[in-house]
Amino acid sequence: MTSKPETTIYTPLPSDPNSPPTTVHTYVLLPFYPHTRHPLLRHLRRSILSLSLLLLLSLTIFLLFPSDPQLKLVRLRLNHIKVNSDHHLSLDLSLSLTLKVRNPDFFSVKYDALDVSIAYRGKKLGFVDSDGGRIKARGSSYVNATLLVDGFEVLHDFFYLIEDVAAGKVPFDTVSTIKGEFGLFFLKIPIRAKMSCEIDVNPKDQTIVHQNCYPQ
Repeated sequence: MTSKPETTIYTPLPSDPNSPPTTVHTYVLLPFYPHTRHPLLRHLRRSILSLSLLLLLSLTIFLLFPSDPQLKLVRLRLNHIKVNSDHHLSLDLSLSLTLKVRNPDFFSVKYDALDVSIAYRGKKLGFVDSDGGRIKARGSSYVNATLLVDGFEVLHDFFYLIEDVAAGKVPFDTVSTIKGEFGLFFLKIPIRAKMSCEIDVNPKDQTIVHQNCYPQ
């Protein structure tokens, strides 16, 4: 029976006899196993990320999407009203209005003009246009307008006018309209706001006895 040759493990001698012997180190290499996440945690993480992106997109659209300006009647004054019956039944009227225009957007708004018209029982008597302007973001602007009706002949509704004057309450309707555009980068988006007011005036004591305004 042949015996196996003996194997001798030794450390090679250094070239310099005076140097200390070399120490042999043994290293054990272990394979790397990546940490696996639970499927439920991965799904929850993706859902939170998707929800965050959706909320961010909704907030961006809410901030950038243009809204129409808001109109509010701040002051209304009756300067004078007179019913003439010399030759034909006619009407003289002067109203002064102060309107507040508010821009709720986060960008400035440019409006071309503010139109205010007045009518009696559905019949338009006159209108006035004010100059345009620009309203800064989240800001407001005040616009003054004066409606003048001079010698308007009342042909079809003169019986109603006589009754209204005798009752001390003549009803008028005013419509205020503002038109402009919303500028976002290279986009120009048209905007519009409209407000109507119902006004009853007393020609005897030259006063406004009732007013009611609402947006349209």
